[in-house]
Amino acid sequence: MKLYTRTGDAGETSLFDGTRVSKAEGRVDAYGEVDELSAWLGVVRAFRIDADLDAALALLQRDLFALGARLSDPAEKIAPRVAKVALGGDDVTRLEALIDRLEEELPPLGHFIVAGGVPAGASLHLARTVCRRAERRVVALRPPVAPELVRYLNRLSDLLFVIARVVNHRAGAAEETW
Repeated sequence: MKLYTRTGDAGETSLFDGTRVSKAEGRVDAYGEVDELSAWLGVVRAFRIDADLDAALALLQRDLFALGARLSDPAEKIAPRVAKVALGGDDVTRLEALIDRLEEELPPLGHFIVAGGVPAGASLHLARTVCRRAERRVVALRPPVAPELVRYLNRLSDLLFVIARVVNHRAGAAEETW
């Protein structure tokens, strides 16, 4: 099987159900943003961050594959029968628990934080902004997607902010405030 199919040469792609749509269609745009976010998490992992954070980011990348699959499935044909694409309330709770655990090692926030720090921390701040962009694209979809997908992205951006702070804190990089 060749990597290239030539089926997208006219600017169209297929959704999971086989529907052909423009590559500029909102759903394609949304899962493209999710794919970019996953790639940024891969960049952060390439910096060889602490093992606990690397494991968390690896799981998040798997979640993002699931989210992308859900977004490419407007008829929701894959979701009920494939466990690895399930994302729901338990996953949001998992993100919240990780936020709470990681925040214990950080000084409390008193001001806005200017993005930066060590390369991994700065890249996580960038990933957070890509996550917010993906969230905006997902929220704009009509018909709307399952609400748990929006909640997941909303919480994920919070988590990425906290992980950026933790990476910088562990590296001894002072936070620049505004």
